[in-house]
Amino acid sequence: MVSVKPCFVSCPVPVIYGGEKIPSLTISEDSGPEDLETIAVAVHSIIGLPTTIRSLNRKGLRLEKGQILDRDYTGPVLEEVLKTNKVAHVVPTEGVYRGRHVVVAPIHSKDGKVIAALGVVDILAIIDLPSVFQEYTSVLQEVEDAKK
Repeated sequence: MVSVKPCFVSCPVPVIYGGEKIPSLTISEDSGPEDLETIAVAVHSIIGLPTTIRSLNRKGLRLEKGQILDRDYTGPVLEEVLKTNKVAHVVPTEGVYRGRHVVVAPIHSKDGKVIAALGVVDILAIIDLPSVFQEYTSVLQEVEDAKK
């Protein structure tokens, strides 16, 4: 079992809304690794897969196994998504994740402009989902038959 140390980041600046102070997070095309860390850590903590993020104008982060491994990271798929503004499901031919399925999505500003890209290693791409669900159905049927 791998021991994971939590990554702590500074709290966002509170925003006054309706008389209440509500914490908020704001990112832009110029956000750096320190600004993107809370998003990257949250996504990585939920899915547990290698996670990358960068903004349009600055390099970002690479996380694996509960640790931030690189605070000056970019990759070819992150850069391509920033240019095309389209989600990419690909197997890169270069970079840290060369030969591994990845999925990268753009992050947009309120006016629809791409300001950052977030990527993860795509393990679903290597799983034969139809056969998994077919097996699941047959197991359920066996359980139902055993009840009779």
